[in-house]
Amino acid sequence: MAAGEPGYEVLFQGSNFLRLLAGLWVSLRIALVSMIFSIALGLVLGLIMTSKNIFVRFVTRVYLDFIRVMPPLVLLFVVFFDSATIFGVDISGETAAVIVFTAWGTAEMGDLTRGALQSVPVHQYQSALALGMNKTQVATRVIVPQAVRSLVPNVVNLSTRMIKTTSLVVLIGVIEVLKVGQSIIDANRFEYPDAALWVYGMVFFLYFALCFPISWFSRRLEKKWKLA
Repeated sequence: MAAGEPGYEVLFQGSNFLRLLAGLWVSLRIALVSMIFSIALGLVLGLIMTSKNIFVRFVTRVYLDFIRVMPPLVLLFVVFFDSATIFGVDISGETAAVIVFTAWGTAEMGDLTRGALQSVPVHQYQSALALGMNKTQVATRVIVPQAVRSLVPNVVNLSTRMIKTTSLVVLIGVIEVLKVGQSIIDANRFEYPDAALWVYGMVFFLYFALCFPISWFSRRLEKKWKLA
């Protein structure tokens, strides 16, 4: 690197910046697909977790505790490296990531749904029945609308956690934004000795630019609904 030449130029050398954006899209794609499955499955799980059946509650609690105790990185390694050995199926790193993050997101979403449903005061249910509503009407017109108010901000926060946690997939060979950043640093370590500072700084900024608006929206939504 010539004397006085700014180090940030490594970001715009060739297609480096576009490669970082492409890597970020891989992370975002994994998070989006995982969140779609997590929301759909988590809503069902949350309803099941409110069951009065002791065995059903026990099974769902074991699943939730197992997912929370087991580090996501360990699950990624197990699913990615052992799927071929155990099941004879060779899956890609991105597919393994979606499976693991869906399992994790479903557990978290299920617990959030359970908490939201159980947070609705019992007298709301009893009052609705006293007004002549059947159980379906009570659920769709009274319980669910109130539960959604407390659930949505938490779901938005879960999505930001999902996006940030996708950085782990670099360890199973997925070419996401961190992996791209490392390759840029390695290719320019002599020409740009301070490449790591600028590349990782840009990665930080990209994650911040992606997650901060989501977090801000969640806080605004929660505040608005509390005042309503």
